[in-house]
Amino acid sequence: MMIVPSFWAEARVRYRRKGKQITIRRYGWSDASQDDAHHNAQARADEALARVVSGEALPRRERKVPYNGGNGLPIREEVIARFDDTVVTRNSYGARCLNTPGVLFADIDFTDAPSSRNVRVTALFLLAAGAAAVYLLAAAGRSAGTLWIAGAMCALLTMSLASTIANLLRRMVVWGKGGPEALARGNVLRFMSTRPGWLVHVYRTPAGLRLVATHRLFDPLEAEVAECFKELGTDPVYAAMCLSQHCFRARLSAKPWRIGINDRLRPRPGVWPVSPEWLPQRRAWLERYDRTASGFAACRFVETLGSGASAPAAEAVLRLHDELSQARSDLPIA
Repeated sequence: MMIVPSFWAEARVRYRRKGKQITIRRYGWSDASQDDAHHNAQARADEALARVVSGEALPRRERKVPYNGGNGLPIREEVIARFDDTVVTRNSYGARCLNTPGVLFADIDFTDAPSSRNVRVTALFLLAAGAAAVYLLAAAGRSAGTLWIAGAMCALLTMSLASTIANLLRRMVVWGKGGPEALARGNVLRFMSTRPGWLVHVYRTPAGLRLVATHRLFDPLEAEVAECFKELGTDPVYAAMCLSQHCFRARLSAKPWRIGINDRLRPRPGVWPVSPEWLPQRRAWLERYDRTASGFAACRFVETLGSGASAPAAEAVLRLHDELSQARSDLPIA
C-alpha cells in the first residue's frame, strides 16, 4: 500500500552486552500527529534491536533519503495536497510530483546515444577488419618483433574506437527512422497494437513521452505492469521505485534548472522535514520557484490511443494531472 506520511520522527535505542554497545536508529511516520510518528519510530527501533540481539544481521540505521533509493520506506517528501488516495508532494529539487497507488504512469526518455548489441558487434567487426588490413599491409618485410608491436597497436585502436563508432552508427539508424521521437512513438504504437482493450493518453515531456493508462486501475506489483515497463523502455530506476514504494509517480512542475533557477533547494538533498532554522530560506526559494514555474508546463497532451473506456477513478486522476501539470495549455514545457 502506498504511504506518503505528513509526520516523521527518529528513535534511538541502545543495548550493552559484554562491554560492547549496540545502537539502533529507526524512522517512524504518521498521518495523524508528530507523537504518533515518535511512537512508530520507537516501536520499529525496539523491534529491530530485538532482532539484532537475537543474531539477525540488520543495518544499525536507515538512510535519510526522499523518494529515490527509499528501500521500501514511505516517500519522504513534503505533502502539498491530498486528493482521496492521490498525494501531491515536493521532491528533493523542489518540483511538485503526483503520487498515485493505482493509475499507471510511464515516462519514456528519448535516446539516440546508447548502442544496441548488434550495432556494437557491427562496429567492432568493421574496425577489426580495418585493423587487420592495416596489419597485413605492414607485415611485408617486417620483423617478428615489429609485427607484434603493430598487432598490439591495431588491437588497441580497435577497442578504443569501437564504442565511438557504435554510437555513431546507432544515431544514424535512429535518425534514419525519423529521429528519437518517431522511434519512441513507433514503439508505443506497437505496444498498443497487442492491447486493443487499453486506453492510453500520450504526453510530450522535455525529454520524451509520458503515458497514462486509464482503462483500469493497476497494482504496481502486478506482472502486467512490469511487462509494460519493459516493452516501453521505461526507466529501470523508476520501475524499481514503483515496486518499492507501491505507487506510480509523475512530475507536475518544471525542473528548476530548465527555467533559469540554477541555485538548488537547501538544505540539500532536500529531504523532508527540515530543521526550523532552514525553513525561511526554503520558503523563499520555493516562492521564487513556484512563481517562475507557473509559466511552464511539465508536459503537453498529444493524443489518446486505444479503444478502451476510462475507469472513473483513473479518469479523475488524469484530470488532476492535466490541471496541475498544465498539460492542456500552450505554455512551454520544462
